[in-house]
Amino acid sequence: MSSKGIALVTGAAQGIGRAITLRLADDDFDVAVNDISVSEDLQSLVKEIQQRGRASSIHAADVSQDAQVKQMIEAVVQKHGSLDVMVANAGVVGPPGMEITDVTVEEWDRVMNVNARGAFLSYKYAGLQMVKQGRGGRIIGASSLAGKQGHSTQVPYTASKFAVRGLTQSAGITVNAYAPGVIETPMNIADFVSFIASKESKFITGQTDVRY
Repeated sequence: MSSKGIALVTGAAQGIGRAITLRLADDDFDVAVNDISVSEDLQSLVKEIQQRGRASSIHAADVSQDAQVKQMIEAVVQKHGSLDVMVANAGVVGPPGMEITDVTVEEWDRVMNVNARGAFLSYKYAGLQMVKQGRGGRIIGASSLAGKQGHSTQVPYTASKFAVRGLTQSAGITVNAYAPGVIETPMNIADFVSFIASKESKFITGQTDVRY
């Protein structure tokens, strides 16, 4: 079965990232998967992808680290030959109930580094690779309902998801983001990503869609 291309999903081991990964495999993409470390969840995900007849590989990296993201993209291309869809899904949520006066610099930096800087680095190095390939691609980020409406008890998280929206509107190529609120199943998001990754969405860019 021919492949529609190579996708990379960060933060793929569980939840929304895992659902997106499997949906892209069902859509006939070969899918490279990332998380901060190699886990049983990530290894079982690769097996599920391969059972669907698609190629896969694991690329452990901290998305907040410039050199690690650059090396991750290079490793995906070396393994699979190209990169056609980048899903910058990795993210963290700060401790609940922290208003701005409670937030430490360390907690602010931790959340912003993973969620905002991680998206920036993923967009940057995926974009460079897609420009090099000369045929475009799809870059997809993880915003949130909190990235459209502020939450006073989740200040770093809210700010980071607003940053992803701004980055998505500014980045070029074909870049969109998903912004889930409370959802019944991660597949709700996976269905949206499936469309945004498809050729039918080629005229849609800079959008952040909310899914409940």
